[in-house]
Amino acid sequence: MSQQKNNNLVMGMSVFGAIFFIFGFATTFIVTLSAPVKEIFGLSEFGAQLLSSAFFIAYPIMSIPTGKLIDRIGYKWTVIAGLVLMALGSFIYIPAANLPSFPIFLLGTFVLATGVVFLQVAANPYVTAIGSEGTASSRLNLTQALNSIATMIAPWLISIAIFKGLEFPRDVAIAADRVPLPFIIMGVIVLLVAIAIMTIKLPPIKSEKSEKKSIWKYPHVVLGAIAIFMYVGAEVGNAGLIVNYLKTNLNMTGEMASTYAAIYWGGAMVGRFFGSFMFSDMPTSKKFTYALPVLVLALVSGSFVTEWSWNIGLIFTLIALINFIIMQIGQGKAAKTLAIFALVAAILDIATTFTTGSVALWTIISIGLFNSIMFPNIFSLAVKDLDKGELSGASGLINALILGGAIIPPLMGSIADNYGYTWAFIVPAICYLYIFYYAVSGSSLRKA
Repeated sequence: MSQQKNNNLVMGMSVFGAIFFIFGFATTFIVTLSAPVKEIFGLSEFGAQLLSSAFFIAYPIMSIPTGKLIDRIGYKWTVIAGLVLMALGSFIYIPAANLPSFPIFLLGTFVLATGVVFLQVAANPYVTAIGSEGTASSRLNLTQALNSIATMIAPWLISIAIFKGLEFPRDVAIAADRVPLPFIIMGVIVLLVAIAIMTIKLPPIKSEKSEKKSIWKYPHVVLGAIAIFMYVGAEVGNAGLIVNYLKTNLNMTGEMASTYAAIYWGGAMVGRFFGSFMFSDMPTSKKFTYALPVLVLALVSGSFVTEWSWNIGLIFTLIALINFIIMQIGQGKAAKTLAIFALVAAILDIATTFTTGSVALWTIISIGLFNSIMFPNIFSLAVKDLDKGELSGASGLINALILGGAIIPPLMGSIADNYGYTWAFIVPAICYLYIFYYAVSGSSLRKA
């Protein structure tokens, strides 16, 4: 029986690890695409950030219905439906770029995002429920790490596939012609994955038979959903402005700025790999042993995306080491580590506002490392102590508040348009301070 449980765990984690990779790539690709879209359509920064709004507005509209859909058709078929919608949205970008038409671009983004919502609302509670509650945060950090490999690849791909060798506004038409190909490839891949999942029998997650309770009676769920609003808004807002901030304030090319955006997302990848074992029950000695290959990954990935600049890779690795050392203060506890990381992220955003040059470059890029464990830790704290039958409803509410990704980036874009890019980073700093409050106090509240 124990062997069967292990096999189920491996199968479920393998499939949903791939799902996390897919929606991670799609999400970050859209967020980073705001920079070339700004050039292609001649938009203000506020207008360019509406691309993120079109993506993340799907969460409040579709998350709660998706939670109910899971109860009706199960996790497997919800995932398949999500992959098909992602493919449809990807193919809509072909006419959007060829015309070009920004409204059609926004439509394709919303359809693709709806598919991502299906995947995400299904994936988080599934990974939480498939194993023991004590290691739920570790499993979520592992799948989020796989998600982050994709989030690092996406900005790098934009630098290669769209920005490479171009000068704006001279080459706007060429940039528009380059946009469809990555989406065609994405659409074909997700359809193939959907077909593959149809042939796989996923281990079921059975709801416990218990009296249904409104999740609104659980303050830690509601406050956790607000924390997700703040976290996603801050993460996406920072990421959405990085490329144009570096182009404007540090005089970088779009291609180079996109590679630094890849390092920002790569920080989340590295930090989540750290979190995947730091929040597990493995011996401390093994945790330090596992940290070494993650630091090597930081060195190689940071160097690779910058065309093998080992100096940049070394700086990134040093910051990753500092991140790992700070993580030790959290002692493997989700709430304590979340509080520390949120406070550090707030300080880094404030430092970006009041510094310039290389210091500002690395303060904004380093935030990715401290974003790393926030989503899985907020989620695991928010659903702690809930019955398995209540997970889908709580996940629906929490994922609905990913709406922060639709609200915060345009707000930051408006500040950037009117007062300059540096002042826009005050907004995510405020978001991180709320997350600090949730980790310290809000997550401990249980029943109203």
